[in-house]
Amino acid sequence: MWTSTAGLLAEEGDPKRRVLKDVFGFDDFRPGQADIMDTLLAGGHVLAVMPTGAGKSLCYQVPALVLGGLTIVVSPLVALMQDQVAALRLAGVAAETINSSLDRDANVAAWRRVASGQTRLLYLAPERLMTDRMLDALARLDIRLIAIDEAHCISQWGPAFRREYEDLARLRDIFPKVPIIALTATADETTRTDISARLFADRVDTLVLGFDRPNIKLAIEPKQDSKRQLLRFVERHAGRSGIVYCLSRRKTEEMAAYLEQNGITALAYHAGMSKDAREANQNAFMTMSGVVMVATIAFGMGIDKPDVAYVFHTDLPASLEAYYQEIGRAGRDGRPAEAHMLYGLGDIRTRRLFIDDEDASPEHKRRSHGRLDTLIGYCETAQCRRQVLLGYFGESASPCGNCDNCLNRAPRADGSAEARIILAAVAQTGERFGAAHVIDVLLGHETEKVLARGHERLASFGTGAAHKRPAWLSLIRQLVAGGFLIPDPDGYGGLAISESGRALGRGEIAFEYRVETRHRSLRNKARPAQGAAAPGGEEVDAGLLAALKAVRLRLAKERQVPAYVVFSDRTLIDMAERRPRDLAAFAEVNGVGEAKLREFGEIFLGAIEAHLSET
Repeated sequence: MWTSTAGLLAEEGDPKRRVLKDVFGFDDFRPGQADIMDTLLAGGHVLAVMPTGAGKSLCYQVPALVLGGLTIVVSPLVALMQDQVAALRLAGVAAETINSSLDRDANVAAWRRVASGQTRLLYLAPERLMTDRMLDALARLDIRLIAIDEAHCISQWGPAFRREYEDLARLRDIFPKVPIIALTATADETTRTDISARLFADRVDTLVLGFDRPNIKLAIEPKQDSKRQLLRFVERHAGRSGIVYCLSRRKTEEMAAYLEQNGITALAYHAGMSKDAREANQNAFMTMSGVVMVATIAFGMGIDKPDVAYVFHTDLPASLEAYYQEIGRAGRDGRPAEAHMLYGLGDIRTRRLFIDDEDASPEHKRRSHGRLDTLIGYCETAQCRRQVLLGYFGESASPCGNCDNCLNRAPRADGSAEARIILAAVAQTGERFGAAHVIDVLLGHETEKVLARGHERLASFGTGAAHKRPAWLSLIRQLVAGGFLIPDPDGYGGLAISESGRALGRGEIAFEYRVETRHRSLRNKARPAQGAAAPGGEEVDAGLLAALKAVRLRLAKERQVPAYVVFSDRTLIDMAERRPRDLAAFAEVNGVGEAKLREFGEIFLGAIEAHLSET
């Protein structure tokens, strides 16, 4: 097991680069990784917002090995912790997890290895870490680094707030000299600000990497017959791997069965399945080509399959953050991929009920409804979808030419006059109220709230009587999606007017809106199925790749770990492209470190030689 410290490594150049190559088998860092590591190694705190698949785990795993001592990793999911520990152990790193799925003897044995100084990384759920007993025990050890994964769970304004994460704010006081890194793939500016204040008292270096995934085509289709719509889409991608997200466990099984009945290799995945069944389906998805995984959001974290050709949502996701994270599992190999969503009014009602039934404060529910409104605005917008999506995360972009609104221009109309009516009502009510109240003013409804504030006397009162509530709501959502209105400026559910909104109000710019969104269907041209490709786009020997995946699956089953823990698809593709014939050449394969070279080198070399001798 790897136990080297910075002092031992410093004699041989940059210690973090040596760990990267010797332990993890990579030649260079991805964008942002080296800067994050340097800050941590210098003793600073980091908030890292990085896209899915950008290599967040290495940002703390490499410094953990350079610093020596013990690194605490906070993770919300037991299955993800176990997979990461298994992957580190195969890479020769002394890692442990203590969690509720293990029996008492296993947890006691793990703690003894931690207390004796053998362990480099200890994975814990937040509720286990923040007990007095665990904190007292850890205070006696040599803690060098703390990493908090899925850090958006800390923020009460985040898309997945978890109360057990709140207590993590005490860590900076309990371990005042220990650098902390918080990592997330989904955090807008409000959430980032909240994490910075709660966890770091605003003393933190924040790194936000680019959110754009330009190879992913974005499209939304009105929901009509979801089964047939899904089948048509999947048939266009015959022979390619994809992920289909459904809202319920029952629906995942129904959709998977429907695809199977129509000749598609499809598997279900949800939290209600047994662990063995989930792992079997996950391994099949990772190992076989052309498999469709139909899943709830329980599937995805920690999965690094580069050749996922599409992500298809049969139902509306929870938020734009959730949508962004889920579609990010497509196209990690850089090849063209698609993110396709079905959007229906029933989805909105279901999501509203979910929010209303939450055990959360009224303030949090208002925020959640606001996030849902933003997502609905994204669905209804006539603008370039990538512009709207990136704008939500604070990035500007030109029209992308790779979304349905750019490629297949939606029916649009000039809504400048209606927009100015809305903007006037927002301004006259003080930029403090949400869409529902603004629409009441426009429609001339003398509600208790309108009368209590004297808004029936405003010039805007009744000026929107020509349209019904759904039309005004759609226009407001599209104004939000276009950046003309800003939701929740102070956390009270209100709408404020942006600079571009003021320009629109003055008549300096125009506003186009989407019409007939419920009846529009997308016309997509079929693309031919493509074979596996290397990261640079070169075709590789499909037979050799299949043989390597079969070996990987056998080794994974022997070790009782998911297939990707042995080697990622990216590593197998590089292996199939290079066709190494000896251990020295095998060591150059991307993702092959020293421990895996010793354990797996001869096995995979034998598989490569056997395949080549047969062809």
